[in-house]
Amino acid sequence: MSEQTGEGGQAREAGKDREAGATAARLLVRTLEAEGVEYVFGIPGEENIHFVDALRDSSIRYVLVRHEQGAAFMAEIYGRLTGRAGVASATLGPGAINLQLGVADATTNSTPVVAISAQVGLDRIYKESHQIVDLVSLFRPITKWSELALTAEALPEMVRKAFKTAQTERPGAVYLAIPEDVEAAPVAPEARPLPVNVVRPQEPSPAQIARAADVIALARRPIVLAGHGAARDGASQALIGFAERLGLPVATTFNGKGVFPDDHPNALGAVGFMRRDYVNFGFDEADVLIAVGYELQEFDPAKINPDADKKIIHIHRFAAEVDDHYPVEVGIQGDISRSLRALADAVHRRFDVDATDREIRRMLRAELDQGRADDGFPMSPLRVVADIREAMGRHDIVLADTGAVKMWMARMYPTYEPNTLLVSNGLSSMGFAVPGAIAARLARPGRRVLAATGDGAFLMNSQELETAVREKIPITVLIWEDDAYGLIEWKMGLELGRSSHTAFSNPDFVAYAESFGAKGYRISSAGELLPTLRKALTDEGASVITVPVDYSHNLRLTDTLGELTGPF
Repeated sequence: MSEQTGEGGQAREAGKDREAGATAARLLVRTLEAEGVEYVFGIPGEENIHFVDALRDSSIRYVLVRHEQGAAFMAEIYGRLTGRAGVASATLGPGAINLQLGVADATTNSTPVVAISAQVGLDRIYKESHQIVDLVSLFRPITKWSELALTAEALPEMVRKAFKTAQTERPGAVYLAIPEDVEAAPVAPEARPLPVNVVRPQEPSPAQIARAADVIALARRPIVLAGHGAARDGASQALIGFAERLGLPVATTFNGKGVFPDDHPNALGAVGFMRRDYVNFGFDEADVLIAVGYELQEFDPAKINPDADKKIIHIHRFAAEVDDHYPVEVGIQGDISRSLRALADAVHRRFDVDATDREIRRMLRAELDQGRADDGFPMSPLRVVADIREAMGRHDIVLADTGAVKMWMARMYPTYEPNTLLVSNGLSSMGFAVPGAIAARLARPGRRVLAATGDGAFLMNSQELETAVREKIPITVLIWEDDAYGLIEWKMGLELGRSSHTAFSNPDFVAYAESFGAKGYRISSAGELLPTLRKALTDEGASVITVPVDYSHNLRLTDTLGELTGPF
């Protein structure tokens, strides 16, 4: 709001407040503005037309999407990149139900989202009627809070609670249902949004810091595992300082990639692929695991602590989940950066990154270098990963959709900053990358954004290309084409020795992209991908690149990893 002085300015503001507060829909918009909402992603319906209309006169940009699932994924990625809840909107019934996959994905990925939908009027919600579904009950298992607004006067409190609940650690999604007669109801002129209060992180307990320092002082070989919570808490610099000061190796989860840069000499890469991947050997030899912002859904602790014999120091904003393979020796709750700095000050010992750690890094580099030199066509997944890394800047953002693409990218794509490689690792939803890329570009307009997706995942939400074109949001989509659900074929081949019911046909993706008004490119040799990526990333609008990929490398990789034994 611009500053105004004098009686005339005050009168104009008062008049504006009276007009804005005339209906519940306008009051709802004002509460969203008070929360700092920049975008609402959604599709309007008959039952929420007053809300959508009220957004026209607000500071909030309404991004019309082509499927409510896309709206929820956009809200999720916006929330993940900004730390502020992304907002998704839908009508009642089927529109609201279509939000649910993205809403569940946000909760399981610890990402703040506020989902708002219409609901039938209170005059008929209690009886059998057209489009009635108990939406509050449907959303309750996949959200931190799910509720129905029974009065217009309740909206300021409910919206404030929704954002506070969504954004407070551990973050997640919330859901509000607003009946159509409540949305259109008049409200008193004095109705106002509530002030925004921010929950401040607590200082770590000195007693717990001392206990953890004693455990580390007696350790033979400690190792650090950094997860998504460290990225959310902005703890990257503190983590780097902690590892350097104590001389500790650091691995990350897929969602934690970049919180510790992969080109740091203490970096071990990411866990999350297979039990016998290179980085797991570092955990095999460890006796103390220092988990920093790690959440159990990111990676099964049984795969890094199979005998449940490691001493675990859990550093996070909240207590650890209970798991037989995650027996916490010391839990430190509080601001993660402050906890790491306090612990570093309390430990009077320095470790050495040993030969095993150096060999892990050497093997990862050698594998990527081998892929970089592979000129085979259809292309090796490793060559695609290497070319993406070459084309993207350190600060640019890649979204790797679920499937074989995710496994190759999360395992091998060198990442240097938090939230520059985004995957769905909680629910592992397919189809999030294309709509997510739109939100990523809105949240981080100064960075280039690439959606790396399989052909199966792409067609689940490819309609959002039209959204990108219409809204003039430049994104690049790289389709890894193999005419099948490649990850399922991979798993079937490993466990059954054959595959079935995984193959399909695809449209001409170049023509498909052009039909939306986007640019289309098709790769016909390995040498074409890198220059095409560089060109597409500079396009003013949306671009789609199709690259045929040879997924026979999948089984070759797992055959190789199956033969590895450690320590080196």
